[in-house]
Amino acid sequence: MLLNWTVMILYNYFNAMFVGPGYVPLGWMPEKSQDCMYLQYCKVCQSYKAPRSHHCRKCKRCVMKMDHHCPWINNCCGYQNHASFTLFLLLAPLGCIHASFIFIMTMYTQLYNRISFGWSSVKIDMSAAKRDPRPIIPFGLTAFAASLFALGLALGTTIVVGMLFIIQMKVILTNKTSIESWIEEKAKDRIQYYQTGETFIFPYDTGSKWKNFKQVFTWSGIPEGDGLDWPVRDGCHQYSLTIEQLKQKADKRVRSVRYRAVEDYSGICCPVTKGIRTFFTTPCTEEPRIPLSKGDLILATRGLKHWMYGEKILDSAADGGIRERGWFPRKCVAKCQYDSETDQAVDGEKKNR
Repeated sequence: MLLNWTVMILYNYFNAMFVGPGYVPLGWMPEKSQDCMYLQYCKVCQSYKAPRSHHCRKCKRCVMKMDHHCPWINNCCGYQNHASFTLFLLLAPLGCIHASFIFIMTMYTQLYNRISFGWSSVKIDMSAAKRDPRPIIPFGLTAFAASLFALGLALGTTIVVGMLFIIQMKVILTNKTSIESWIEEKAKDRIQYYQTGETFIFPYDTGSKWKNFKQVFTWSGIPEGDGLDWPVRDGCHQYSLTIEQLKQKADKRVRSVRYRAVEDYSGICCPVTKGIRTFFTTPCTEEPRIPLSKGDLILATRGLKHWMYGEKILDSAADGGIRERGWFPRKCVAKCQYDSETDQAVDGEKKNR
């Protein structure tokens, strides 16, 4: 039975790794040219981003129905391998629970024959030599330490991977991805901030958990659809989500703040020379860091107490160059002083939005 767990775990693991999430074809564009206005254009892939797709910096491609990039499979979790990845997250804890049971029972039976408790009034000779045949693998101190260490790994894996499985099942039953859940939260914040009175309805939730489940898990192992066109619920548009993304992108440009670099920054993850607090509070994320030179201009869109995230303003950006975005220490930049005309223009744009 333990070997069966191992085979199923490895099958789904390598399936998620080598099958891949499925990528938007290079140069893709919607059938109707007027629909391009609802989509974002990827300069790296030289194509439009299909609904529910996102560009992955690691894979360097636009991924269909991207959930996240997983370093453990060295690939993205998306349209084609979402089911295999989720099954791996289910089977790994089950196999570890079975292994934990074996470890616990092994240590219990072996230690029971070797330890006598002082408060026990019954003394029974439980020596292995008289009662049981000699074990194939002697259970000594080394075996006990190895079993205890393996038990800790099994229980830790069960808890951690089990929590990831619960998170994945929550998004699958609502027909969302982790990225789309974040987009939905930002949509609510945007509507509340500007008091627009609109209501954002996630378009791909069919309203039935069973139907949402069947879009990912099928008997053939091939998910429903082609990864480019998706059924939407009544009252929603095929591009409702992409339109919301465009609104959030425009809103981010309006609410971004311009900073100028006052110190050089090499782009390392944990800079020692920028202070102890900056060193120990480095963002725990795979997002890159951007090196800064004194005088560089940056548009900051979000930040922490000692770190900020933004986009470096490059001269080649207007010519279609690749944007340079990432984290940088807050200590290395200072807020630019706008002239009064610029401030009034930005305030007016916020009010209009």
